[in-house]
Amino acid sequence: MMDERSPGAARPMIEIRDLKKVFQNADGGEVLALGGIDLTIHQGDIYGIIGMSGAGKTTLVRCMNFLERPTSGSVIIDGQDLGTLSEKELRQVRKSATMIFQHFNLLMQKTVLKNICFPMEINGVSREEARRRALELLEIVGLPDKADAYPAHLSGGQKQRVAIARALATNPKVLLCDEATSALDPMTTRSILELLKDINHRLGITIVIITHEMSVIREICTHVAVLDGSRVAETGTVEQVFSRPKTAAALRLFYSSDAAGVGGEGQQVRIVFEGIKAYEPIVSGMINACHAPVNILYGSIERIKGKAYGQLVVQLPADEKAARLALEYLDMCDVVVKGVGNNVDG
Repeated sequence: MMDERSPGAARPMIEIRDLKKVFQNADGGEVLALGGIDLTIHQGDIYGIIGMSGAGKTTLVRCMNFLERPTSGSVIIDGQDLGTLSEKELRQVRKSATMIFQHFNLLMQKTVLKNICFPMEINGVSREEARRRALELLEIVGLPDKADAYPAHLSGGQKQRVAIARALATNPKVLLCDEATSALDPMTTRSILELLKDINHRLGITIVIITHEMSVIREICTHVAVLDGSRVAETGTVEQVFSRPKTAAALRLFYSSDAAGVGGEGQQVRIVFEGIKAYEPIVSGMINACHAPVNILYGSIERIKGKAYGQLVVQLPADEKAARLALEYLDMCDVVVKGVGNNVDG
């Protein structure tokens, strides 16, 4: 499944074509981790990849820089087909596609400054130049006073900021973030996401975020791919997939299913309000139009890139004529209406 862009859009930074990964069991059997993945991630994107546990997210991000070699298919980063490169050439590519991990992976016996200098020094950068660059990066991540501290003396958020600075040390074109905020509390998570957003805007670095948290996708990502059963179920801008999901997998991830299955005879539908419509009295207008009560089962308002998106799950009147009038009113209001459950056709 490919992302569609208009002519003149940013050039592709990562192209994944029919990517498959099969692991061998101890008993000789096979486990399909990725089954025919197709993705295009453009330069400057903050691209989220989300799915339930076991969907293949971590395997996919590790295949993006060949830390995990795919069984078949291709990965092209900035025009280079990784499958055609030698190990030495792959190490060069990994300097331009660096990883940030959930548990930071810092060297505990080294100071913050030396942790950031480490990847530069092993790549032949002089000690003086590495130190100068590391101090610049500490300014960027907001830790200029922690150069001589050790990781054990840092909070989780500070450790992740150091890990981000270290990942930036080789001037990458791509940051691959594997559950980078999963070990952090909500407030720290927001600060790290703001930092990543700032890095994306300031440095133009393409960011790929692997996560199971919808709040991360809504907060920072421009585009999203939903993984389900080791395959890509759906891709698009975050706004598109949030407001008009095309698959049951996207519905499960983007919307609460708590209200589904509540008793009653009427049809249950999900109404999605975009922008200013999230604050308009559409439900009261619908009730007046159908002259019958409507049961509200669930509601929320989210913000995606500064724009409000509201959703309501309602149970329409059992009377067919009243239900039809309610749906006609919603159609006139130009809001998105979809069935609850696995019905994604609206």
